[in-house]
Amino acid sequence: MKHRSSCENMIKYQLVARGITDENVLKAFSTVPRHRFVPDEIKYLAYNDSPLSIGEEQTISQPYIVALMMQILELKGSDKVLEIGTGSGYQTALLAEIVKEVYTVERISSLIRSAEDLLNNMGYKNIFYKFGDGTLGWKDGNPEQNKFDKIIVAAAAPDIPESLTGQLAMNGKLIIPTGNRMYQQLVVITRTEDGYIHTNEGGCMFVPLIGDEGWQE
Repeated sequence: MKHRSSCENMIKYQLVARGITDENVLKAFSTVPRHRFVPDEIKYLAYNDSPLSIGEEQTISQPYIVALMMQILELKGSDKVLEIGTGSGYQTALLAEIVKEVYTVERISSLIRSAEDLLNNMGYKNIFYKFGDGTLGWKDGNPEQNKFDKIIVAAAAPDIPESLTGQLAMNGKLIIPTGNRMYQQLVVITRTEDGYIHTNEGGCMFVPLIGDEGWQE
């Protein structure tokens, strides 16, 4: 009961009060219990207005920034979505509540194993998991099948990885933090018939995106 009221307050004061209006996003936040995705010793902080440590020098992002990124992407029920940075699986679950399929990539084996176990236990059937370099996206099988309507990146890159823009479907959208290790801008790339359109959605701060087309270890 305590977690339920904390979740309701999070939605009311952290999301709606700051301009999150997408009903699908708000419903997903109401459905997915954030406290199940943080370590036991900090479950009491699960609905705070802040990122939280999940180990391995990684974090579960601030609820508002996750909601903002999802709202900007204009997610649809028919979407095939690529998520870079599974983490504890919270954003993965939120996406899976809205879209047809979620393909999630994580470079830290312990995190993707525990996230997959939890999400399977919670009954999600529309999530596909990959352990590997997220800067390269999803490169299994036929390249023509590796096209995504939306791509969401939960870590910050120095530049936009070409592998990710190359996996955008026509009219697809990619949202990614880019900048230095201390401060970034939230950038949206939309693929059109005439090329890629870039828009800037403001400042943010994320852990670094490590990989061939990101930061080096």
